[in-house]
Amino acid sequence: MAFEVRKLNPTFGAEVLGIDLTKEITADILDKFKSLWAEHQLLLFRGQSLEEKDAVAFSGLLGELEIHVRREYLSPENPEILYVSNMKVDGKAIGILSDTEVGWHYDQIYLPRPAVGSLLYAVTLPTNGGQTSFADMSAAYESLSDDIKATLKGRKAVQSYEAFNNQYSVPTNSDQKKRTPDIEQPVIRTHPISGRKALYICPGMTTQIVGLPEDESRDLLDYLFDWSVKPEFVYNHNWAHGDALLWDNAATMHRREPFDGDEERLMKRTTILPPADLAVPV
Repeated sequence: MAFEVRKLNPTFGAEVLGIDLTKEITADILDKFKSLWAEHQLLLFRGQSLEEKDAVAFSGLLGELEIHVRREYLSPENPEILYVSNMKVDGKAIGILSDTEVGWHYDQIYLPRPAVGSLLYAVTLPTNGGQTSFADMSAAYESLSDDIKATLKGRKAVQSYEAFNNQYSVPTNSDQKKRTPDIEQPVIRTHPISGRKALYICPGMTTQIVGLPEDESRDLLDYLFDWSVKPEFVYNHNWAHGDALLWDNAATMHRREPFDGDEERLMKRTTILPPADLAVPV
């Protein structure tokens, strides 16, 4: 199975051309994919025709798949898949995150074993809007001054799913709240696979740097949030039907543009967990 690789952005991201993800992927090709993923953090596969079982099968080659806490938005047939959509059936929303802006965030940074990857597949798209942007948090960290790196070294920050839902999503139920309490994670995360360091904070969920006065924490977080989304660290993706985008959730954060709520959008996402022995971020 021959394929080509084309860079999407100067610091990260690559398009993989000539691959059909519904076909059998040999061990050799899978090893190459894993190496490319570790190198580029973001892999784009265009022109795919994935059934849900295909997305689950491919994602499962990369690691254990998580069943998302928002069970009301999971595929009825394949619970490894989360629907991200504004569509309704019989007046009931089938997916999460509707059609409004969704600000910068890391998926599941609020969990003890946060995901290392996600695969998002475009099924139904609006005419305009709904673009997704990604920020290279490894490059953002590496470009910081030595003084700021020293200030951040060894520190943790509070991550809050509740804070994210208050801004961009719908409330969790009582059981989901119990499963997603605020948690402290390292401000600088060492990637469990590549060993590369990245900023592990995001405007959507990071509320406080532990051990700093509130005003100092706020000023530093605001600086880091602005720094992380400088144009040289960001790739903006305009979706096309059949796009499947695999991102590194230990080293990139992302956001979504709003779109016309009168138009339908349906994206299907799998969530890839780290190996059990590398589950806790360091």
